[in-house]
Amino acid sequence: MENPIKVSCGMTLPPKAYIDALLRLRPGAFKTNVSLLVSLAKEFSGKDRKTLVLPQDAVRGGDCGSLNSHPAFVASLKKAETVFRKALGKLSRAPKIVYESVAPSPRSCSAPCASKNAMALPFLDGEGPDPRFPFCGRPDEVFLRQTVGLARRLASIGCKDVVVGLSGGLDSALTLLVSFAAFRLLGLDEKGIHVYTMPGFGTTRRTRGNADMLAEGLGLRLETIDITAACRQHFKDIRQSFRRHDVTFENAQARERTQILMDKANQLDAIVLGTGDMSEIALGWCTYNGDHMSMFGVNAGVPKTVVREICRWWALEHPGLAADALLDIVATPVSPELLPAKSGKIAQKTEDKVGPYELHDFFIWRFAARNESPAQILSAAGKAFKGQYDAATLKKWLQVFLSRLHRQAFKRNCAPDGVRIFGVYFSPDAWHVPSDVSDEWLR
Repeated sequence: MENPIKVSCGMTLPPKAYIDALLRLRPGAFKTNVSLLVSLAKEFSGKDRKTLVLPQDAVRGGDCGSLNSHPAFVASLKKAETVFRKALGKLSRAPKIVYESVAPSPRSCSAPCASKNAMALPFLDGEGPDPRFPFCGRPDEVFLRQTVGLARRLASIGCKDVVVGLSGGLDSALTLLVSFAAFRLLGLDEKGIHVYTMPGFGTTRRTRGNADMLAEGLGLRLETIDITAACRQHFKDIRQSFRRHDVTFENAQARERTQILMDKANQLDAIVLGTGDMSEIALGWCTYNGDHMSMFGVNAGVPKTVVREICRWWALEHPGLAADALLDIVATPVSPELLPAKSGKIAQKTEDKVGPYELHDFFIWRFAARNESPAQILSAAGKAFKGQYDAATLKKWLQVFLSRLHRQAFKRNCAPDGVRIFGVYFSPDAWHVPSDVSDEWLR
């Protein structure tokens, strides 16, 4: 009886040999890939013949961009594929190899999730049972894909150090958890996870305390770099009144934090991990060349509602100090904390400004994954959120979503690499619109 070695929705953790191969296959490294694939086939050889499902580009190791059509590249690939077939022929009771077609991988996606069946970690492209939350997949499934995506990137570039800015909010918390899991998966020293919290004018005691607790609970050192003095000097340099709490006041803080993280990465020969999630990327809710920029976007393929569920799931699975911090982070209103706090409490709430994330995630799925019209989306939202939002509110936030999706495209079109998790993903090579596109066609 055949026993397919394949991962699908509803999966458990794949066999270790599979994960090892996934982490080490590299685009264009034909000899290395053949060696890894042969070793993988040997793992599953034996009297009970198994089926080993591989992507068609397993020997190639993933999409190689413009090299895919270069004659010399194609000839070399064919030789490597021949070597692989001959090696399989020499195995005793080799597993049955089944190849599945893969779509071209966007350049901005990490190889493990770069195509529908790549490395046996398929996109989670079905719909969940609750129409309000259409992105399918258990929290552990999404977290695994993030972890493997980051681990693959680190293994591919030979990097053993990462820099994470920890604010005490949802996105940076998840980025740190994924980093921690990826380092354990790779067997790297967790001292290579360099964590910084950078309090500014709007940082509250609650978020600062949660950042401290989370890092301590994971056994990681947290370094504090206060940005207020640097920002005050910058305001003086550009003649910006400190009393003028406008977009310049807010964005200067975000860019100061990014400068610190980038420079720290240079000092440590590390990469900066981005924290922005899919919802923020779709809306352009980030500071251009501030938190918009990193060297790898760990959360880029995960919508905000799913980020919250992963953090809650992780906390319930790992009780302790870190879990206590996470549960309070989940309960904290989403905020960039760029405006001075009022009586020690958060002064600005993101969802008051751009709308509820549960609606935006619903709109993302309906518009970008299902290609529905605004009228169709409004009708579906009215049914899904009946009794929760009235028609006027749904129409208001849908207009905000569609407007920002178009007008903020310039941020997405020069975004860092990231991990694709679901069928819908925003990148210049996946779902995208030109930076100067008009939303007039929607009106």
